[in-house]
Amino acid sequence: MWAVGVIALILGLAGCAQTPASAPTSDPGTVEPVAPRTEPSSSPRDVTGHWRVADGAVTVASGLSAPWAVAALPDGAVAVSERDSGVIRVVSPDGQVGELGRIEGVVSGGESGLHGLAVLVDGERHWLYAYHGAADDNRVVRAPLTPSAEGWRLGPVETVFAGIPRANTHNGGRIAFGPDGLLYVTTGDAQNVQAAQDPAQLGGKILRLTADGEPAAGNPFGTAVYSLGHRNVQGITWTADGAMWASEFGQNTWDELNRIEAGGNYGWPEAEGRTGDERFLDPVAVWATAEASPSGIAAVGETVFMTGLRGERLWAIDVSGADAEGEPIVVLDGYGRLRDAVATGDGGLWVLTNNTDGRGDPREGDDVLLRVPLGPVD
Repeated sequence: MWAVGVIALILGLAGCAQTPASAPTSDPGTVEPVAPRTEPSSSPRDVTGHWRVADGAVTVASGLSAPWAVAALPDGAVAVSERDSGVIRVVSPDGQVGELGRIEGVVSGGESGLHGLAVLVDGERHWLYAYHGAADDNRVVRAPLTPSAEGWRLGPVETVFAGIPRANTHNGGRIAFGPDGLLYVTTGDAQNVQAAQDPAQLGGKILRLTADGEPAAGNPFGTAVYSLGHRNVQGITWTADGAMWASEFGQNTWDELNRIEAGGNYGWPEAEGRTGDERFLDPVAVWATAEASPSGIAAVGETVFMTGLRGERLWAIDVSGADAEGEPIVVLDGYGRLRDAVATGDGGLWVLTNNTDGRGDPREGDDVLLRVPLGPVD
């Protein structure tokens, strides 16, 4: 492994109420919410305007198996979660792939396994957070990152938040620290569609937590729940103006990009796509499910980049305030299923493919990490 400098935040975190964090085995101390570092960042605050893919994508690393999330590390290195193995890979700036560590307790099956990653810097301490499926639930865990002569080491794993419903499909799984320094976690309805409308249940929600897994002060329901009425959110990000956005899998008709508001109800299962029903918040943009099946999203300036699994393309959506400016635009295709996108902080994106299932597919190990350069729209 290589020496790595100070780590900065990238993909987030998830978790919702009712189950407290377990006591850490090594008493690392309380991690207070802190403003996230912005180098790299989900959307650097000094970057504005609209952005597009400037040149062709470059393959940085290959041989990944069922990868799910990217978290940026310093000096161009990145961490990548593998859904089925529970292993976190680390990719050096020159494309060498190593192993950062394994999250014990990951139980994969169906769409569940090791999902989202996020890195938190708190003074001299560095933490890696992960969302994963366990035997009976989905949960958020964290582990300290400690430096060594060979690079970063992953320390003992502790549970931050547990009790999120798990099923064969619709497990959510994206986590991210927001501009407020709090941890946001997306959950799926876990095939219990009515749970999405019940603010007392964790399924079909976006949660907002402290770094220690407690419900954040000021949450709209007095619990970990931040928004409700979601089917299966797998992407969250923030544009330069601080607005929060989420990508959501539809059922048979419409996939969605939503602007997220505290206490907002996004309609599932009563509404899918734009309905005009005043009880719910309509999406900013919609796609036929064959064109999207969206997962990770990233923002640069006022442009949201959204990956498509079934759609096998990267979309660019220019936004302003609560609205989209014009129609979504395809800016990258030809790489198969796209699972995640993360802003590099220096004018590009990390984009992760997901063409292998990790369970004996003939193409297993063929997934790649792409670096996609961006340029501003004139």
